[in-house]
Amino acid sequence: MCKAVFSGEASRAGSSGREALGTQAVCVCVCVCVVMTVENMDPVEVFAAGEKGRGLRVTKQLSPGEVVFAEASFAAVVFDSLSLQVCHSCFRRQPNPHRCAQCKFAHYCDRTCQRAAWDEHKQECSAIRKIGKAPNENVRLAARIMWRIRKDTGLVSDAQLTTLDLLEDHLTQMSPEDLKDLKVDVQHFYNYWPKKRRAVGEDYVSHLFGVINCNGFTLSDQRGLQAVGVGLFPNLCLVNHDCWPNCTVILNHGSQTALDASFHSEKRIELRALGSISEGEELTVSYVDFLNVSKDRQRLLKQQYYFDCKCEHCTNGIKDDLMTAVRDADGQKPSAEVLKEATEFSLQALVKIEEARTRGNFHEVVKLCRECLQKQDPLFVDTNLHLLRVLSIASETLSFQQQFLEAAGYAQRAVEGYAKLYHPNNAQLGMAIMRAGVTHWHAGLIEAAHGLICRAYAILLISHGAHHPITKDLEAMRTQTEMELRLFKENEFVYQNMREAVLSSKPLMNIAGEQVQIKATS
Repeated sequence: MCKAVFSGEASRAGSSGREALGTQAVCVCVCVCVVMTVENMDPVEVFAAGEKGRGLRVTKQLSPGEVVFAEASFAAVVFDSLSLQVCHSCFRRQPNPHRCAQCKFAHYCDRTCQRAAWDEHKQECSAIRKIGKAPNENVRLAARIMWRIRKDTGLVSDAQLTTLDLLEDHLTQMSPEDLKDLKVDVQHFYNYWPKKRRAVGEDYVSHLFGVINCNGFTLSDQRGLQAVGVGLFPNLCLVNHDCWPNCTVILNHGSQTALDASFHSEKRIELRALGSISEGEELTVSYVDFLNVSKDRQRLLKQQYYFDCKCEHCTNGIKDDLMTAVRDADGQKPSAEVLKEATEFSLQALVKIEEARTRGNFHEVVKLCRECLQKQDPLFVDTNLHLLRVLSIASETLSFQQQFLEAAGYAQRAVEGYAKLYHPNNAQLGMAIMRAGVTHWHAGLIEAAHGLICRAYAILLISHGAHHPITKDLEAMRTQTEMELRLFKENEFVYQNMREAVLSSKPLMNIAGEQVQIKATS
């Protein structure tokens, strides 16, 4: 199971780039090492982080939105389920990607992306052709890692602070079920690994799979809306966890548009500061979504990352009260029995909702959401996690059904709940506000839409940067909604008439009923 550092990028259950916490063997040989790049010195150094093992800290003060460091993947692969829809070079989703004519498995944006990926793909291409099919993503990633190690001896640049050999695999802490799955992957690796190549010991292959399980970082598509692959980033593995982190991680897909490959830029992760970070302060990211009460986050971290979280938010249960908040009725809170019944009802409803979503029965999803909200609204406030999850699903599904007005109401409630729980610059908060803004826009609520889109833009400028595709989309939406808002304030009748005409492709009419031509002004 792969794990993901939580940011605005889409993720699936599983792994963050991280090194083991509390690893005594690693701590013995820790030394301070500054990252060097060709252009400048990145402001980070490795240090001994006590029980956590090694960590990274900054050597100068950083501002919100500043890129702490960028790192190309050591190796990365597209998920099996999306191998026909996603470019195997830059990880962008494409409607009709170009297929590798030899292995017929890898797909690319175009010939330019294919040429850029050939150095990494050529050995994989040959191995796939020999066995007749591609193995699962973990096996493909392990093989790409081994090919890279054989080529570059595990250290590919001066900026790489650690080798894969030093990353923790947690094999001794895995459950019997997980170890059984790992051994199956090891066997598939040997079936896939070219027989003419130098043999790789089983212990080392097992170590690689353990590293992937604990340190693999999920990669999103160009819009940050769906996890499409997994990669390994050694420097990111040194960044420790905090439930209220000072950094976030996003994927920059690079550029493969130039015909001359020397002008291409690689896909890379960027570690960005969420707020001001003081000189000497440790860099942290969150490995799990903050929207779980402390004991549940601790349980997930122990299960997936094998450490006990002792961050301030977990130790003091910060915001747990908001996540479980209930309404007062005439100064009296609901009884424990009533709350237990409502909680069980909510959990059962969410299971049914997810089953209906999986079947594509969206009318049933909406029906179940409305029934659940009718039960929840008298008891839970909008920061309660059970209510928030239903509000989010209801808004998303109703938007898909183009019932935008009702969807906008639920989206607004969800956003205000999220804003009281998440870090003010959290990328997931920014994405939620962006979706709410778009929903309000579609509903014709231009004033609220513009305000929400501006709020989202301010957050994603920090979490994603001005040049990320999501931020560029938001900037275009902000400009468009600002223009529409001006028109709305000048003449609401003309604006609504223009909007109706655009939606129905009818000619525009003025107040007197005469046909008019509306031109947008900047």
